[in-house]
Amino acid sequence: MMHFPALLTGAALAVFLGAAGCQRPTDVPATAVPPAIVALQAAAAAGPPAVLPLGAPAALPDSLVLTPVPAVADVPDTLRRAIAQLHAALGPQAAALRPAVLEQACVGYLTLRRTDPSFRAGLLAVADMDLPNTEERLWVLDLKNAKVLHRSLVAHGEGSGHLRARRFSNKEASACTSLGFYRTAGSYDGIHGYSRRLEGLDKGENANAYNRYVVLHAADYASPAYVRQHGHLGYSRGCPALPPEQFKAIISTVQGGTTLLLSGPGLHSRWLDGPVATRRYLARGWG
Repeated sequence: MMHFPALLTGAALAVFLGAAGCQRPTDVPATAVPPAIVALQAAAAAGPPAVLPLGAPAALPDSLVLTPVPAVADVPDTLRRAIAQLHAALGPQAAALRPAVLEQACVGYLTLRRTDPSFRAGLLAVADMDLPNTEERLWVLDLKNAKVLHRSLVAHGEGSGHLRARRFSNKEASACTSLGFYRTAGSYDGIHGYSRRLEGLDKGENANAYNRYVVLHAADYASPAYVRQHGHLGYSRGCPALPPEQFKAIISTVQGGTTLLLSGPGLHSRWLDGPVATRRYLARGWG
């Protein structure tokens, strides 16, 4: 995360960050509008845990209990079976990718491909932002060959929560992650180096992402070393920030036109269209 002089008051810092956005290219002025382990601390404060009966499973802290993901409506068994087979074929690298989240991502990908064939074929990136940020919760998938190309940590916005993202917003200066489907756009060199623009595709959910400069970029606070030192990742201004060790490979893979899903509690998307996705799959498979 960027560090600021101590003489900046909290209010001034908030104004500065709100104006700066998550990241801008070095040659674009700030006023330009582009075109188209908190859980552990709480547990300690609450006092010693209750003694469980012998043999009873230990309960997870509330902050680590994942939110159930509803099944996408109107998805025929044919497509559900295909997604389940894909999940199994992806192997151990995708074991932590929850089946319901993969279903969301696949349905959205297929719907978008049917709506606009210029989306890149066979490539899908998905992040389960409900998982703790200490887990590798971003996957880049080769759908045609059923391979995990990349798996990494990914940071969420500081306005969205601490260990897990709980709040989401599409508003300027919210510093929140925005859920929904994205299309990757062009790459550029910004204040964090090699970065890639993102276009939000869900009105009311992430459609301001481009103007908010929500982009893929590297950050020291998104690294395994940061987790080892602090017990959790640091936070962006809303960007899905990536580990310095992996960002170049990931950003190079998800070239312009790649489908990206940031999934989380309360996801609403017009692209979760089971019947349309199924028609696309029956006609073209994962291509």
